[in-house]
Amino acid sequence: MTAKKSVIPLEQIEKRIILLRGQKVLLSTDLAELYGVETKVLVQAVKRNLDRFPDDFMFQLSPKELAVLRSQIVTSNEKSGRGGRRYPPYAFTEQGVAMLSSVLHSDRAVHVNIEIMRAFVRLRQMLASNADLARKLATLEKKYDAQFRVVFDAIRELMTPPEPKKKRPIGFAPWGDK
Repeated sequence: MTAKKSVIPLEQIEKRIILLRGQKVLLSTDLAELYGVETKVLVQAVKRNLDRFPDDFMFQLSPKELAVLRSQIVTSNEKSGRGGRRYPPYAFTEQGVAMLSSVLHSDRAVHVNIEIMRAFVRLRQMLASNADLARKLATLEKKYDAQFRVVFDAIRELMTPPEPKKKRPIGFAPWGDK
């Protein structure tokens, strides 16, 4: 088999995978964008085939989950009366995304699904390797005495993701640069 150029870069898919209810999921809005269809078309195809999407494949966000999602990413205000979502989006697990390929009938859907499956596999591999590294580090820490504690603490610190930097507000500040 020859390797084809991917339709969508893995990084673009990976950044859209979020953790909800303890599961890695993709939202219907993101999936529709990746597939190149309107969200309502994707949701309509799913609703026509609901028997293929049990609760562990797909679920709709609760109002509380939607509020948390709105606070994490800038979206339009639901009370403004203009724009925004009318209904909470659906969240698709890896199995739900795999099932989408059977209800969306296009070449792009097939190729995008392949890339999404690769992204989920890559995330699983990264999590497994990180967990494996943590286990090995714990074993080494038990084996050696306190003189290496500084080294182990430094390694653990390197393993944790950095906190996002606080950005300066945009605009003119009449009191000068601080």
